[in-house]
Amino acid sequence: MTDRSPVNLISIARDSGTEEGAEPLNLGMRVRGLRKSKGWTLEQAARQAGLARSTLSKIENGQMSPTYEALKKLATGLEISVPQLFTPPSPGQISGRMAVTKTGQGKTHATVTYEHELLGEALSKKQMLPYRARIRARSVEEFDGWVRHDGEEFLYVLTGVIRLYTEFYEPIEMRRGDSAYYDATMGHNVVSVSDEDATILWVTSLS
Repeated sequence: MTDRSPVNLISIARDSGTEEGAEPLNLGMRVRGLRKSKGWTLEQAARQAGLARSTLSKIENGQMSPTYEALKKLATGLEISVPQLFTPPSPGQISGRMAVTKTGQGKTHATVTYEHELLGEALSKKQMLPYRARIRARSVEEFDGWVRHDGEEFLYVLTGVIRLYTEFYEPIEMRRGDSAYYDATMGHNVVSVSDEDATILWVTSLS
């Protein structure tokens, strides 16, 4: 039988400010699930949170209502925030989507300065846009001004040597294995400075 005592029921407000009906959430089960997901025993979790083993046991079994201080210790020990103790992932969010792109089979899009190979193209409504790029440009003058767009961007050099130009920083030379993470609304351009065209992996956020 589900425990519906006020101690274990959390009413979660929607972003709009309206409130859902009280959604049952067994805090003890939530804590136990988080602990077991880390492979910790009661002793290990209690030590990590700075609580007595008996206290943690009572919380997991619904035998006591933890104080806010105890909740903070629990959250810190479990490496999450206090609100996350009360907001388990919705089963509806688990879709199991996956897309595999074999080498050379990504959709290509060529420009004067870059040649892009889109990855994970089979998935719609993605939160990230991953693509591999061959950098044709050899000079920043080849660009028609700054490239800029919404979101954040991650760049990882796969082969060759590039120079990353950004609106607010000095140009930086980057080699294989180097990476950069930046605000894509800031103007940015990339050129190859190696004899061969450099290749890079780009991942752009879409949200």
